[in-house]
Amino acid sequence: MSKRGAPRPGGGGMPRMNSGAAQDILQSFQQKMAETQESLATENVQVTVGGGAVLVVINGKQQIQSVKISADAMSAGDVEMLQDLIVAAMNEAIDKSQQLAATKMSSVTGGLGLGNLGGLLG
Repeated sequence: MSKRGAPRPGGGGMPRMNSGAAQDILQSFQQKMAETQESLATENVQVTVGGGAVLVVINGKQQIQSVKISADAMSAGDVEMLQDLIVAAMNEAIDKSQQLAATKMSSVTGGLGLGNLGGLLG
C-alpha cells in the first residue's frame, strides 16, 4: 500500500503532455493575448461629467484619445470647478478602461486567475 502523497508506480495522477503540445498551447495563448491587447488600442470608452461640461475619450490601453470642454464650462469662469471636473472625468475614464481591459483579458485567460499576467506580457 502506498503512502499518501507518495508517487504511485506507473505514474498515476495527471496525464503528461509532450513538450511540443505544451509549446503549441503556450504560443496560441500568447498570440491570443497579443491580439486582444492590440484590439484594446482600438476600443474607446467615453466618460462625461458635469452634465456634459467635460468629455474624455480613452482607449482600452488607458491612452487618452481626446478631452472636450464645453463652451459653457469655459465661460463660467470657475477654474477650480473645471479642474475638478477634468480630474473626475479622467479618473472615471481610466477606471472604465481598466474594466474593459480586464473583461477582454479574462475572456482570453478563461478565468485561470492569472491576475495581471496580461499586463506582464504586453
